[in-house]
Amino acid sequence: MPDDSFFLKDRMSALLELNSLVKRFQSFTAVNGISLEVPAGEVLGFLGPNGAGKSTTMKMAAGFLTPDGGSAHICGVDVAEQPQQARQNLGYLPEGAPAYGEMSVASFLKFCAKLRELSGAEARDAIAKAVERTELGGVLEQPIETMSKGFKRRVGLAQAILHEPKVLILDEPTDGLDPNQKHHVRQLIRDMSADRAIVISTHILEEVDAVCSRAVIIDRGTIVADGTAADLRKLGPGKGKPSSLEEAFRHVTVPVTAQETPHV
Repeated sequence: MPDDSFFLKDRMSALLELNSLVKRFQSFTAVNGISLEVPAGEVLGFLGPNGAGKSTTMKMAAGFLTPDGGSAHICGVDVAEQPQQARQNLGYLPEGAPAYGEMSVASFLKFCAKLRELSGAEARDAIAKAVERTELGGVLEQPIETMSKGFKRRVGLAQAILHEPKVLILDEPTDGLDPNQKHHVRQLIRDMSADRAIVISTHILEEVDAVCSRAVIIDRGTIVADGTAADLRKLGPGKGKPSSLEEAFRHVTVPVTAQETPHV
């Protein structure tokens, strides 16, 4: 279970802090000085065009990629200096499918519970709750590699919330889901957000209106917009008059060609 000794005492303080994060791949700078604070109760949409640095930033925040500059803190704990302690309060849904596709859903979640140092009744209760939340009860014995993309995302989400973390970093959590599944996952995120800091990296602009209380747009590794959906709409081409989120997004970002950047 998460260790309460690592929680910030001030509830209004940021549970997730990114301080001037930088990441370079040889001569290419994928992330260039990104700073963010996400308090409990906030669902932050992390937006940007392909290649903007979204996934790279999330990997550094989760401790899966070492920054070349800056730092990330989860519940006040430096991710690079105390990775195990920081991850006690982190739930992370990366891109793609869960690892170990030959495992059944039940076996995979039991394995994840063990990694989280959950055992016995505590592990069984945690798995049962995660399965109920993600509606996986009918596929527990099915090998993950045989499942649809949408079901694989739900398995990934189940492992991310298994240990009731205070910080959730979700990379494209509704990717591959049908409209009913998207609605369910979005409602689950809203329900869990009251006492958590949640970051959703997404390219689906409708997620901002559907579930996010705030959104940040990055472009070429830097933040170009930060605010509510209403704030972002004012950044469109309408000279201060509200526009659509899509128009505002296009207005503050620059198209990236395949030749300019790797997938980050």
